[in-house]
Amino acid sequence: MSAGESSRQALGRPRLHLRRTDSTNERVRALALAGAPHGTLVTASEQSAGRGRQGRRWLAPPGSSLLMSLLLRSPPPLLPLIAAVALCEVVGEHARIKWPNDVVIASPAGALAKLAGILIEGRPQESWAVLGIGLNVAVNLDDLPPELRASAATMGLAPDQLEPTLARLLDTLAARLLEPAEQTLQAWRARDALRGRRIAWADGHGRAEGIDGLGRLIVALDDGGRTELGAGEVHLREIR
Repeated sequence: MSAGESSRQALGRPRLHLRRTDSTNERVRALALAGAPHGTLVTASEQSAGRGRQGRRWLAPPGSSLLMSLLLRSPPPLLPLIAAVALCEVVGEHARIKWPNDVVIASPAGALAKLAGILIEGRPQESWAVLGIGLNVAVNLDDLPPELRASAATMGLAPDQLEPTLARLLDTLAARLLEPAEQTLQAWRARDALRGRRIAWADGHGRAEGIDGLGRLIVALDDGGRTELGAGEVHLREIR
């Protein structure tokens, strides 16, 4: 068996599935600290305290979303980009990435509806990360709170497709983790939902112009200059 094949088989094993938990990321963090191996997976049918980036909550009716966290030891620097590309490949050609790693669907009018979110936590000094993913596989948008319906998207599959979707995602993610960084960057850029759009953040505004080799967002400023934004620095809002 090759090293690549071994790496692919390691993802998702061992696995702990919970009917309900506060956060799959919290469960995997505890397992990581206890010495769990690379590839350990926790899934849940429902989360009471699921989190997204910048402290946002991730809400999904029970049994409708893929709620998972994966322990990765010695994770690659571009893990957020790798995970977003893998998700897009599982969802289909219409899926796009809103920097840094939200998977979205664009409406004919150009509005971006969120289909999946990614939250990566861990201890870089100990060379491990927890990759948390929430994917709306079988969500009925009418079951979401009214304030979320317009900004959410779903794959529109049946609940019995949760496990097959998980299997495809683990296989796709394992393959992407083995690829060179440049291949990841090219795949991400092909799915870029913000390129050419006007955006604003806490300290300025401009036009998104893709990402650099470190995954930072390149922005053309209104005064003619350019800047690069790191994922931890900004809260983006699109200007229409």
